[in-house]
Amino acid sequence: MKLSQEIAFEKTKRYCAYQDRCHQEVRQKIISLKIYGDDLEEIITELIKQDFLNEERYARSFARGKFRLKKWGRNKIKQQLYARRISDYCIRKAMTEIEEEDYIDTLREVINKKVNQLVDQPKLIRKDKAIKYALSRGYESNLIFKIVKELEEDEGY
Repeated sequence: MKLSQEIAFEKTKRYCAYQDRCHQEVRQKIISLKIYGDDLEEIITELIKQDFLNEERYARSFARGKFRLKKWGRNKIKQQLYARRISDYCIRKAMTEIEEEDYIDTLREVINKKVNQLVDQPKLIRKDKAIKYALSRGYESNLIFKIVKELEEDEGY
């Protein structure tokens, strides 16, 4: 490796060690360091060999984080992973990080929170806004309707 390539490699190693990154982010970082072509590919190959860059690990941690911290649904997580050019295989692996029971409980929490914010609204508007909100968070419509129906039966909201 040339000196500039060696410096870029060290900077990129630190960039990847700080948190998991996808190939697209790392590629952009290397380009911002004015490294192109074969030199860029060589750095990426070396990062993969040394396990600084692992797309499956990135996808799994992305899915866990967005679900637990931001309460995103599977659809939104998948959409964001596709936007980062993550492979279908890695996306499927990432989805295994979300336990079904936790997913349903989180969806219930998201809907309840939205409904409770709209107490002064009529019942139909609360229901409609809660459904739209859960859809915007990336949850599946069949699960949303199931939870809303359960909540209506349980609490008469």
